Amino acid sequence: MTDQIISQEGYDKLKNELDYLANVKRREIAVRIQTAKDMGDLSENAEYSEAKDAQAFNEGRIAEITQIFKNLTVVKNGKNGGKAAMGSKVTVRSENKERVYTIVSFNEADPSEGKISNESPLGRSFLNKKKGEKVKAQTPKGEIEYEILKVE
Repeated sequence: MTDQIISQEGYDKLKNELDYLANVKRREIAVRIQTAKDMGDLSENAEYSEAKDAQAFNEGRIAEITQIFKNLTVVKNGKNGGKAAMGSKVTVRSENKERVYTIVSFNEADPSEGKISNESPLGRSFLNKKKGEKVKAQTPKGEIEYEILKVE
């Protein structure tokens, strides 16, 4: 697996999630399992079954985040000599509409908030581009040309 880049904000978010799952959620689930065991017959105990499922899901997510950490490179946000980079806010115009996108890592992407992944077709097309450049990107609506108006 190749290294994936992530912003400091994204790294902190993952680290906080891992801390919560390992130190809080794990304990809560253990209490639920013990409470369900105390109810008696485990073969027909829905609470026990649900708690064990929650435990498996929680442990799976802990393992997933731990694996992600092994392949991460944390980068600083911002501009790279006026060119779009991780964390840059890029103002673009396409089809006579202006939009602002922030280039973020894979786990921070939220298109509804204008946060696009550096690995997405749109994010890749903006990386290392500067004000005044035109780029084409493949979108669900087909290929669209964007003019970069500003990089912050």
